[in-house]
Amino acid sequence: MRSGPRRPKKSLSARLRRDWQMLVLMIPGALALLFFFYIPILGNVIAFQDYQPYLEITEAPFVGFSKFTELFQDDRFVLALRNTLVYAAFQLVLFFPLPILLALIVDSMMSQRLRKAFQSIVYLPHFLSWVLVIALFQQMLGGAGLINQAMVSSGLDPIPFMTNSDSFALLIVAEIAWKDAGWGMIIFLAALASIDQSLYESAASDGAGRVRRTWHITLPGMRPVIVLLLILNLGSILTVGFEQFILQRDAVGADTAEVLDTYSYYTGVIGGDWSVGAAAGLAKGVVGTILIILANKVAHLLGEDGIYRGRPQ
Repeated sequence: MRSGPRRPKKSLSARLRRDWQMLVLMIPGALALLFFFYIPILGNVIAFQDYQPYLEITEAPFVGFSKFTELFQDDRFVLALRNTLVYAAFQLVLFFPLPILLALIVDSMMSQRLRKAFQSIVYLPHFLSWVLVIALFQQMLGGAGLINQAMVSSGLDPIPFMTNSDSFALLIVAEIAWKDAGWGMIIFLAALASIDQSLYESAASDGAGRVRRTWHITLPGMRPVIVLLLILNLGSILTVGFEQFILQRDAVGADTAEVLDTYSYYTGVIGGDWSVGAAAGLAKGVVGTILIILANKVAHLLGEDGIYRGRPQ
């Protein structure tokens, strides 16, 4: 049974006239995306060539997948891949829940003034560069930092927080959490704002406490956003952060701080083997794409839309 007459579909020219202001606002972002993301993708062709900087790309000899074979036979690449997976796992397990927890804490605050102050404090570090973040951690946790000075004054031995390779993964997560947990919290606060408040009132009238309301209403209401961000994080799981690692490379050693991004930089830009560096970056992108597709299919099996919907059955 039809619910009512179907509205006639507007023509393309009518929609362009209606939304021209929004389209104009999109032009700078679209141009930046085109020139700095999509066009440079074409440069990945050098991963299949024996490229030299003084030659045109069209003049470089085609070598097929030999650079990828050379890549996976390189012990430094294997080390970088292993380190990347370890650090990515630590970030996914330890860092990903933090913005959710912060959003729940802010949402439970009754005072609007306290909420605004808390939000401002926790997401302000996002606007600091990694150079400043590492410098601040060095001032606090370094050998001459405040914490070690206090320990020495108390007769205790200093702890090498910033130079200990065994705990470097935890240090990385701590730095990311301090810098970006508050920024990620904003997305989950928006998800919390979309939950129908009458559900909480009904649950409270039925005797449900705060914990049960959080478990049965809040978390299910946030699940679509959690799944979406989890899929996106899996897609970029091999991009653990270039600046953060290269700034601490000398402190903990190249073997500890070597990840895929630094490998591509030192192999391609510094070492001059541009084709192998491009092959490493391309392999990382392919793996990330595969992870996004697989994670999105799992999200469909769980009843979520993911980042895109599958074919209708």
